[in-house]
Amino acid sequence: MIYNKYKLIDLFCGAGGLSLGFSNLFGHNFEPVWANDFNQYAADTYNENFGKHCIVGDIVDLLNDPEVKIPAADIVIGGPPCQGFSLLNKNRDGDVRRHLWRPFMEVVERSGAEIFVMENVPQLLNSEEYEDIAQHAVKLGFFPLVKAKLCAADYGVPQVRFRAFIIGCRFTDPGEFFPPLKTHFNPSLGSNLSLSLQAEYVHNPLPWQTVRNAIGDLPKPVGTEIRKNVTPPLDLHFGRTPTETSLKRYMSIPHEGMNRFDLQRVAPEITPKCWIKKTSGGTDLFGRLWWDRPSVTIRTEFFKPEKGRYLHPCEHRPITHREAARIQSFPDSFRFLGSKIEIAKQIGNAVPPLLAAQIAGCVEKLLKARSKEKSA
Repeated sequence: MIYNKYKLIDLFCGAGGLSLGFSNLFGHNFEPVWANDFNQYAADTYNENFGKHCIVGDIVDLLNDPEVKIPAADIVIGGPPCQGFSLLNKNRDGDVRRHLWRPFMEVVERSGAEIFVMENVPQLLNSEEYEDIAQHAVKLGFFPLVKAKLCAADYGVPQVRFRAFIIGCRFTDPGEFFPPLKTHFNPSLGSNLSLSLQAEYVHNPLPWQTVRNAIGDLPKPVGTEIRKNVTPPLDLHFGRTPTETSLKRYMSIPHEGMNRFDLQRVAPEITPKCWIKKTSGGTDLFGRLWWDRPSVTIRTEFFKPEKGRYLHPCEHRPITHREAARIQSFPDSFRFLGSKIEIAKQIGNAVPPLLAAQIAGCVEKLLKARSKEKSA
């Protein structure tokens, strides 16, 4: 039986990690019909990979423009900018970015979508803002929302990254199909045989994917710029030109898992004074990844080791753009457009497509259940 594709709108879409997870690349039956992002480079990347659906601009301005038509859709997905909920911005109660769920829900209403998926930082789930979202959704005719904090590593992404997902559905309780069963497990918790008996896992789950699984086959990077004359994955596999002091710091902490505290212990003379004064916290700063563990969360400045645990497990350098993209579970075939800085933002801000694919599976089950009810 051939099913019609479900129409999808992606808001605050960035490069399109969520859309990619909902695509046929991961065996799903969704077709993007409209998308929006404020960043031109992100929109260019989205349009390069999904067709010319992404409109650049402030979503509030677009919704106020009578010339902008929101197409009909089955589902609206997206992650309203989340810095307002970040622990780094916990005192910014008046942050306007907290309220960007409102235009998100307006698109849901105007498109006639019967399902929405909102992605955000975990802090959202226990906030007053979440209660506002839930109450607003019920007024629009949605069942009570379901929410979950998910770890990307539990779904095959080689990265310990926690994200919040909220699902709303107009025609049934989405809790029947969400959250998705975990496909991978933390080896330190036990064996796959014992975990198979637990309700939140699939039968016979696999161990977490590791940094080695993701990037172990890549050669040493070449150059310091995007290489447009070579094919993926090597096009984005370039390095940096570290200062002499930076290189000495890398070489002073050669073993997996070492960090700024190890640097201070073995080479205090080249340790930044601000790190020496800061005696607690920040154990991932200037840290090396482990080969046989998942990565830490990939952020937008992964090419700066002073920002986190972004040093290669054994080479004296930070990870490359290609390595970061792979750790985020982007396939090498996905094309990123823009400068080095802009592509790094797109990679770091994205929802890991492999995690998004698990959410897409839940949504597809919801939609197929509705189709069966209608045909019964």
